[in-house]
Formats: sequence, C-alpha cells, structure tokens
Amino acid sequence: MSEIINQWPIIVALIATGIFAGILAGLFGVGGGIVIVPVLYFLLQGFGVSPESAMMIATATSLATIVPTSLSSIRSHHSKGNIDLALIKYWAPFILVMAVVGSIIAHTVRGNALVLMFACIAILVSLNMLFRAGAPALVKQLPGKFGQGVMASIVGGLSVMIGIGGGTIGVPMLNAFNVRAHVAVGTAAVFGLLIALPGVITLLSIGTTPTDAPLGTWGLVNLPAFFLIIPLTILFAPIGVKIGSKLDQKQLKRAFAVVLMITGIRMLIQTLGA
Repeated sequence: MSEIINQWPIIVALIATGIFAGILAGLFGVGGGIVIVPVLYFLLQGFGVSPESAMMIATATSLATIVPTSLSSIRSHHSKGNIDLALIKYWAPFILVMAVVGSIIAHTVRGNALVLMFACIAILVSLNMLFRAGAPALVKQLPGKFGQGVMASIVGGLSVMIGIGGGTIGVPMLNAFNVRAHVAVGTAAVFGLLIALPGVITLLSIGTTPTDAPLGTWGLVNLPAFFLIIPLTILFAPIGVKIGSKLDQKQLKRAFAVVLMITGIRMLIQTLGA
C-alpha cells in the first residue's frame, strides 16, 4: 500500500505533463517534447536511473508520445487550413531521412555538445522573436529548393536528437521567411510526425534497454509514462489549437518565444552543471 501511495507524486507529475504537452502541441506545433523530456529526465533519476540513461529514455519516450499527439494536432490544424501541403510535400523526404540519421547520431554520440548547441540556438531564436514580434519577416519568401532542403534537414536532424517535435526550430525558421504564424505552427505539427515516427522506430531498432532502466521500459521507451501521457496530450492538443486561433500573430510569437527561452535556459543550466 505504501508503494502505491509513493507513486502518486509521479503520477500527478505525468498527468500535468500530458495536459501541458498537449496544449503546447496544439498551440505551438512543438509536439510537447520540450515539456516531456525534462520531466521524464528528472523523474527517472529519482528512480536511481543514471543521467545518461535517463536522457536516452526520456528522448525516446518523448518521440513516441509525439506521434499520436501530432496526429491530433494535425487534424485540428487541417480543419482550420493552417497546413501548407505544398511545403510538406517537398520538405518531407529531407525530414524523414535526417530523422533517421539524427537518431543514429544521438544513440552513438555521448556528451552534452548537442544539448548545449540547441540551448544556445533556442535562446537566440527566442530573443529574436521577442524583440521582433510584429516586425516584418527577415526575408520576403522561402529560398529555392536547395535552401529549403537544407532547412528541412536541419529541422529533422537536430529536433530528433533531443526528442522534440519540429515546431521549436521549424516555427521561427518559417516565420523568418514570411510564413504566417498560424500556418507555420500548423505545418510544424506535421514536421513533428515526420520526425518522431522514424526517430522512435530507429531508436527502438538500434537501442537496447539500459541495465538501470525502470520496470516497463521497452528498448528505450518507458511504456507506463507513454500510456499515461498519451491520452492527455491527444485530448488537450485541440484545445491548444483553439487557443492559438484566438491569438494574433504578435501574441503567438511572443508566447512561443517565452516557451523557447525557458527551455533554452533550462537546457543550458543542466548542461553547464553536469
């Protein structure tokens, strides 16, 4: 009985994570990974899991949750006409390939270099969005096919390595090239699916369960966390879409910038303190 009682703080934390991740997925097209990864990372260490194993499990589990969450978010955004299908058609192959490559790199590379890199990028992007909210885009339109291929590869490869959807990098990137905020968010929701599905399949294929992983971990995915978070992210993603549709582009950019800033600072402190 005492063991069940001791689990309640963890269950409550996962429930809150699912709700918040779902709202973020719909509001920003980020797949919720920026919330799920840090929560799972610290919770797993509370079970005696090493920091390295905790990050691997948190990343893979986050990617697994992004798959159904993105589907829910995509459905809502599609109904509002917020998805650029022509852009998706061209970007998809690059994102899919780099999601596989990025997963392999994330599984083989050790250290905090990639986390530190993303933390710096997230902070810089958030500062740009905060101070340029409502300002004209940096470029009037997207580059040619080669430039878009590079952009798609960056979104797919870097996002999958740290267990997040495509919105964290994709949304500000599209905004900079004069893509409307709501369309950027809706399109990024599709990025999340294209990143997470091949990413988690690759990690399940090449990854082995760490010796210090908690019970219920299959490969690198923790199934209890997955099944507890998923229903809530699916339920609350459409709510995030509704909230986003009521905000103008300036408000949406600023709100997204705050989320990015918090995430970047958290990752930077975690990396420098390691």
